[in-house]
Amino acid sequence: MLMPKRVKHRKQFRGSMRGKATRGNKISYGEYGIVAMEPGWIKSNQIEAARIAMTRYVKRGGKVWIKIFPDKPVTATPAETRMGKGKGALEYWVAVVKPGRVMFEIAGVPEETAREALRLATHKLPIKCKVVSREDLEGGDNSEN
Repeated sequence: MLMPKRVKHRKQFRGSMRGKATRGNKISYGEYGIVAMEPGWIKSNQIEAARIAMTRYVKRGGKVWIKIFPDKPVTATPAETRMGKGKGALEYWVAVVKPGRVMFEIAGVPEETAREALRLATHKLPIKCKVVSREDLEGGDNSEN
């Protein structure tokens, strides 16, 4: 499971997820990718499940890049605990994802295989996503200007 080796502060505020992703919104390594359509938190185990779904489908062929990292700690207080007594203990790690963020990339496999592998991976993620190719993202930017 992905998590930071060490962090400066063990507990963090929740923060906000307003606006679109300004970084990580291009396909930089592979040919096809998964783009987030809505904001959300993605847990480290969900990232791992999506990675396994992709690599299993392509039978360990091609190359997969994970472009998000869960570096935000999420705390939770135990069930049936009264209010107060401070902030809860660390429960899991999440990656904050904004709309337009490219989360996974794949290369080195045929288009149908890549699209199907990415489609299977989107089912493991808690937010709406779409499968795009490098041409889709680059073509979309040129038509707007």
